[in-house]
Amino acid sequence: MPVLPPLPRRRRAPRRALVAVLAAALLGSGGAITATQFAGAAEELPAPANSAAKALAAARVAEKLDRGPVAVPAEGGVLVSWRMLGDDPEDVSFKLYRGGELIEETERTSFLDADGGADSAYEVRAVVNGEEKPGEQALALASGRLDIKLDKPAGGTTRDGVAYTYAANDASVGDLDGDGSYELVLKWSPSNATDSANSGTCTGPTVYDAYELSGERLWRINLGTNVRSGSHYDSFQVYDYDGDGRAEMALRTSDGSKDAAGTVIGDADASHLEDNCAVISGAEYLSVFNGETGKVMDSVPFEPARGNVADWGDTWGNREGRLLSATAYLSGSRPSMVFSRGIYERTALAAYDWNGTDLTRRWKFDSNSSTNAGKGYDQQGNHNLAVADVDGDGKDEIMYGAMAVDDNGAGLWTTKLGHGDALHVGDLDPARPGLESFNVHEHTSAAYGYEMHDAKTGEILWGSRTGTDVGRGLCADLTSEHAGAECWSSGGGLYSAAGKKISDSVPSFGGGPSYNSAIWWDGDANRELLDHRWSGSAGTGYGQILKHTGGTELSRVWSDQDAKSNNWTKGNPALSADLLGDWREEMLWRNADSTALRLYSTPHPSDHRLPTLMHDPVYRMGIAWQNVGYNQPPQVSYYLGTR
Repeated sequence: MPVLPPLPRRRRAPRRALVAVLAAALLGSGGAITATQFAGAAEELPAPANSAAKALAAARVAEKLDRGPVAVPAEGGVLVSWRMLGDDPEDVSFKLYRGGELIEETERTSFLDADGGADSAYEVRAVVNGEEKPGEQALALASGRLDIKLDKPAGGTTRDGVAYTYAANDASVGDLDGDGSYELVLKWSPSNATDSANSGTCTGPTVYDAYELSGERLWRINLGTNVRSGSHYDSFQVYDYDGDGRAEMALRTSDGSKDAAGTVIGDADASHLEDNCAVISGAEYLSVFNGETGKVMDSVPFEPARGNVADWGDTWGNREGRLLSATAYLSGSRPSMVFSRGIYERTALAAYDWNGTDLTRRWKFDSNSSTNAGKGYDQQGNHNLAVADVDGDGKDEIMYGAMAVDDNGAGLWTTKLGHGDALHVGDLDPARPGLESFNVHEHTSAAYGYEMHDAKTGEILWGSRTGTDVGRGLCADLTSEHAGAECWSSGGGLYSAAGKKISDSVPSFGGGPSYNSAIWWDGDANRELLDHRWSGSAGTGYGQILKHTGGTELSRVWSDQDAKSNNWTKGNPALSADLLGDWREEMLWRNADSTALRLYSTPHPSDHRLPTLMHDPVYRMGIAWQNVGYNQPPQVSYYLGTR
């Protein structure tokens, strides 16, 4: 497993040309942070303001990845791209072969082969410390995408006589078999999956599959009927928790859940469904499954436990049934899994470690405990969360909506602004030290409908009172016209990272606003918007990528009517992440009948050279929590953009 030194705290870079600042530790330079890795930025940036931060925590153990080369048809030939790794030396270079013939030696991580064609076979070899390493064959996306065949589960009928079918829903990734490449874990959602607010709905069971990119199914897990299906019930974590090079899957189970070998967890005959199909009593477990086989390895009583349902804010299971999950490096060196319950009233989180044989609880946070009661930690949760080292000690904190929990399970801060539907944590404003968080808030009486705060302290930096439920919000660096990321929300207005109002309007395409998600797709360091073209009558849409063209106008640079979106108006793909190739992101969308996932990789060349985003700590944890609640795009720990 590669070891990535902790990120040093740093002064801010000069704002000219391209500034894509990456910690020297990730690049392996071990000294001053330089911008020579990035075309168009020749200046040397200041040394870290606190280089002693490296000693504050042990180095993180990260995933060991291959180069992930991929070949995509492109304008003018075939684009071949591959990974630079987080622990590569700064002078790493690459040799690209076509059909066994050397065609390019380069320090970049992509190459447009003007002589390439649909039948071209490519091999990438890294040159590390002057030594040419063994080659890796590029995955060819001859049609511009890879169709990954799925084995769709059969539908069924609930106990109240309602038939249901399955559709592919959210996905995650991990190296399940230790070969250095990612496999997929896919959640199958029944057609009657429901929000926890709808207690009168019976649902089919949630099903999980693991797949190779070839379409080979590795295993299937069935949660059973005692875990209702819906975005707040069945989030899952995929990561290598014990450091053996192979990822596990962790999630909440109950009596009747069944692993890939047919082993039943708990009591196979127990039913915890109330007359109205709510599940507000009965056994709950936290289970860890072998990523290679899908077999359950350990189950312990799930915490935060349900206890008295009324403690969470109602008596019929809506607020008790709001559960989230995440992965975080709480020790600084090894990852832990975090599961939570409650967002509207009581809030509780529990962290667990996995040593390969046993689950052990690291800590528990509860807003109702004697330590936390009355301090404003209740009623602050979101339908999502974020993970980042916000205080520079090398250990991760949990951004739980309008509050944060420290790496040791203690409350860190609360803004007391209440529940919201979206938050974004990263180096959004490069003029400030540390990380920022942009949040939106639901309560009409909140002092801010949207705001940006310091992720370390919770100090409000700027925002606006709206008197409305602000249900959407996004931060992404769309243009070099303003320093840092631009931020906007359904509360109105487009703002710079420093809080300067740019426009009363928000980025829009075809008359509709776009604030669902974002993606690094084309060759520059700005981000594009990842969204869908909504068809309300069909309850779905198809994928599209939108690029800023000036003001608040967007143009469509990619779409596919056969790439179907998930989760109603959120309109997200199954997953967006840096899965293959260079630092740009791939997308996984389902087709219309969920018989395949369609993987798309960028066809655009780029001069910019960055390590894979999957070796950035904030980004990789963001991929682990992307399937949770209301899906949000991942951010990075450094400023990636222009200006």
